[in-house]
Amino acid sequence: MEAAVVAGVVLIVGIAVLLLLRVPIAVSVGFSAFLAVAAVIGMEKASFVAAQRLFTGINSFTLLAIPFFILAGVLMNNGGIASRLIDAAKVIVGRMPGSLAQTNVVANAMFGSVSGAAVASAAAVGGVVGPRMEKEGYDKNFAAAVNVASAPSGMLIPPSNTLIVYSLVSSTSIATLFIAGYLPGILWAVACMIVVGLYVHKHKGVGITERVTLRQGLITLWRAVPSILMIIIVIGGILAGVFTPTESAAIAVVYCLILGFAYRAIKVSDLPRIILDATKTTCIVMLLVGVSTIMSWVMAFSGIPSALSQAMLGFTNSPTVILLLIMVILLVVGTFMDPTPAILIFVPIFLPIVTEFGVHPIHFGLMVTFNLCLGTITPPVGNVLFVGAKIANLRVEPVIKALVPFFIALVIMLFVVTFVPGLSLWLPGLFGLV
Repeated sequence: MEAAVVAGVVLIVGIAVLLLLRVPIAVSVGFSAFLAVAAVIGMEKASFVAAQRLFTGINSFTLLAIPFFILAGVLMNNGGIASRLIDAAKVIVGRMPGSLAQTNVVANAMFGSVSGAAVASAAAVGGVVGPRMEKEGYDKNFAAAVNVASAPSGMLIPPSNTLIVYSLVSSTSIATLFIAGYLPGILWAVACMIVVGLYVHKHKGVGITERVTLRQGLITLWRAVPSILMIIIVIGGILAGVFTPTESAAIAVVYCLILGFAYRAIKVSDLPRIILDATKTTCIVMLLVGVSTIMSWVMAFSGIPSALSQAMLGFTNSPTVILLLIMVILLVVGTFMDPTPAILIFVPIFLPIVTEFGVHPIHFGLMVTFNLCLGTITPPVGNVLFVGAKIANLRVEPVIKALVPFFIALVIMLFVVTFVPGLSLWLPGLFGLV
């Protein structure tokens, strides 16, 4: 048997077996990739190759943005920023039917757009809005479902660590991806708001439409301005060429730290815990990036991407069918794999295929991210789902049932994002980035 075939078989079988044994994804990928390399060049040389590839994978100035944005998100979660964004969201949608549920959706989008973390958003917003929704007569499972369904919108609206990882894998511009993420992210939130509107229409008397005086509204919005200003600083600075995405992430950390101290929500004694929390998350992400580099080397050596590409192209020459196939595969993958490892594993395989059909890498990146975000709210691995249920002190099963209408609406939006590339490319085109 050829060495390339042996490497490919060892890699695929190893990952499959270890995942079935519930071994963490980073360990599964790293160990299987190492064994695949060892099967070809021997154990001693494999140690050097694996170490070199792992170091090369994370030795990137661009990747420094990830730990900084993670730290900024943790600082926000502890810095009193969430409550101000929730109050601002309440002012924005306070006159809509089901205003508190709509507030949950908008607050998640706003918080996520600043932190880029769906789990943090679900925890911060759900912990504040969830109890209020129950008091207003919302079904507690529906209240949790609103929070869970809307939280991943922040993974699309910049700054987004998921888009940074895609940028690394696809060699695309982070700034372009950030700008492209706005409309799909807003569409995600709109889909959730439509479901909330239908729910309130069906359940008469649920959800109070709150009226806020102009003075109260202006005061509330003014209190949220410093938090929202971070988005303008980060994205505006990148677009204006004032600083790189990595530098913008560092600025975000400093800005969030200043806000936390200004709001008196963070003390110096809290910093070790905050840094430790951010470090834990960073280690997970960076380890995944590193081991995926080893895996990518094995896949390239064994010819897996080209073989799969030929198989798919042999099956059909229709770009629509190809995109549908990829969409279904990623929907399935997303149910048991987080977005970061899924992007690291599957984008190198699928991107060359879709580019042959003229699909823009930026458009494909938003399609992939939107697709995998759905996995964060679906069992068995959906981390946002489990966090949202835990915050609401509910079992996961009834929350899943309440999530079904949201999932249907979001899948419809996925089709829109996939087959209307203008949604992803219009804003970057407006800024001359594509």
